[in-house]
Amino acid sequence: MAHKKDAVKPWDFLDEFRGKTFTGEWPTVVQMFDISVMRYPDHTCFISFTPERQSLTYTEVQQRVIALADYLVSKGVGEGDKIAVSGKNSPEWGIAYLAVLYAGAIVVPLDATLNNTDLTKLMKFAEVKMFFADKERLKGFDEKDELALSERISLEAGSEYPFLLDLKAPTQKRRLADAEETAAILFTSGTTGTPKGVMLSHRNFVSDCYLAQGNMFIYDTDVFYAILPLHHSYSMMAVFIEGLSVGAAIVFGKKLVISQVFKEMREGGVTMFLGVPMLFNKMIGALMDGVRKKGIIVYGLIKALMGLSGLIKKVFKVNIGKKMFGFLLKNLSLENNRICISGGGPLPASTFKMFNELGIDFVQGYGLTETSPITHLNPVEAYIETSVGKRVPGTEIKIVDPDSDGNGIIHIKGPMVMQGYYNNPEATAEVLEDGWLNTGDVGYQDSEGYLYLTGRAKNLIVTEGGKNVFPEEIEDHFQLYNEIDTICVLGYIVDKKTKSEGIRALIYPAEAYTDAMEKEHGKASKAKIEERMDVIVSEVNRKLQSYKKITRTTVVDEPLAMTSTKKVKRYLVAQQYKD
Repeated sequence: MAHKKDAVKPWDFLDEFRGKTFTGEWPTVVQMFDISVMRYPDHTCFISFTPERQSLTYTEVQQRVIALADYLVSKGVGEGDKIAVSGKNSPEWGIAYLAVLYAGAIVVPLDATLNNTDLTKLMKFAEVKMFFADKERLKGFDEKDELALSERISLEAGSEYPFLLDLKAPTQKRRLADAEETAAILFTSGTTGTPKGVMLSHRNFVSDCYLAQGNMFIYDTDVFYAILPLHHSYSMMAVFIEGLSVGAAIVFGKKLVISQVFKEMREGGVTMFLGVPMLFNKMIGALMDGVRKKGIIVYGLIKALMGLSGLIKKVFKVNIGKKMFGFLLKNLSLENNRICISGGGPLPASTFKMFNELGIDFVQGYGLTETSPITHLNPVEAYIETSVGKRVPGTEIKIVDPDSDGNGIIHIKGPMVMQGYYNNPEATAEVLEDGWLNTGDVGYQDSEGYLYLTGRAKNLIVTEGGKNVFPEEIEDHFQLYNEIDTICVLGYIVDKKTKSEGIRALIYPAEAYTDAMEKEHGKASKAKIEERMDVIVSEVNRKLQSYKKITRTTVVDEPLAMTSTKKVKRYLVAQQYKD
């Protein structure tokens, strides 16, 4: 086991290596992985099932990482250099990520679903020197004169570009980064305007990794499942870095196809399953629909037993559900599962409750990319369904300008708070002051350190799949259409039960265009205008990633409320056109 329950702190074992492998309070990510290799050299580290089953031990992964790092150093990669990694989840993705850090450089994980234009913009902004990606992306990537990449390296074999595992070089003198240095730059949004690249140091990552374990015990016998894209801070930390920190195994899933997910979970013996609300809602919905089809009597009996199981688990801390409902959990490939964690978006308390009633230790957490990201996590032995979690050790919270109910803007301070936004001091100054991060989220905290969200940042839309969508990114695509005077993109509730959001566009047509249409079509002009707006929205949607597409369009007759600087007053517009 990685640590025992009677240990004072889950990270106390680091004392054995302090002064030998690392100095100071926290090791770097590189030193953290080295420590895991020393502790568990023969433990399985990476597992994948496509195109065929592959399994690598911690020692084997380290050997591959060092070989690639030596190659990078031989090509001049070193301090301050930014190396992009973009691709489907795979052992090769993990090896590339670690090798960049072992070379003493900075890794820039990028969303593989971005189009080439957006990908180029982000890499140019981050001054990326090399690019790791899947072979098809490399083949279709047209760098033109936009980037000065020294090399493009494939994460897959059989490419016209060099495959990372084939690259060799003599042993190099590799530079070891300091814990306070930037380890990664993660882009939260902003493919339009000035991008927001969150700079996270080795200390940010490693401190957050171990401090989060203060709220949840994880072990070297655990098996994590990486099905969410690893470029995202949630999956990168809670699956990849957390797993490596304790010598656990990581199963890489490439496609979010339910049948394949269940197969990989069962074959991999997954014990730690992290997902987004959409996935868990679908899983529990499908399971209960199957029970319902067995008839009202069977359904009523199962629900009653679930209620009893949940009560015993909550009050007496005894889990009888796993044995009682093992036949149901097999349908979800959760028979080996120890803990399920939901993050990345709002989760209905009913989903939270039902998984726990079935005998799964199911919890949710909270955090932002800017906080590495974990700041709150529900302890499995003391979870609260309506809370996003209990403050992890080392995290300070203050609620600014609370209302009569105690709800205010959540500010966070701690070793996991970012260094700032890359090359964007203005944006950094807006959210960081004296070490305190303004999350922009609204909520309150109870006396036990549990956090409750009552609202989110005023502009941010969080889809059911846990994707963050910033309205400005979508609105920017409409700027060249003369038929439109003003557009305001907002979220709207798709399902009150699941709290999932869709994306809505409120459009006020240009007066000159409206006048011309009225002159030409008379009473039919309104319908014609709406048709044209639908066509424009369809054109823009084709340029957007699937989760950013507009699904509801409203053409309004009156100008939208504006500030003196001609910015839409979103909160007033949202109130005026409330569902």
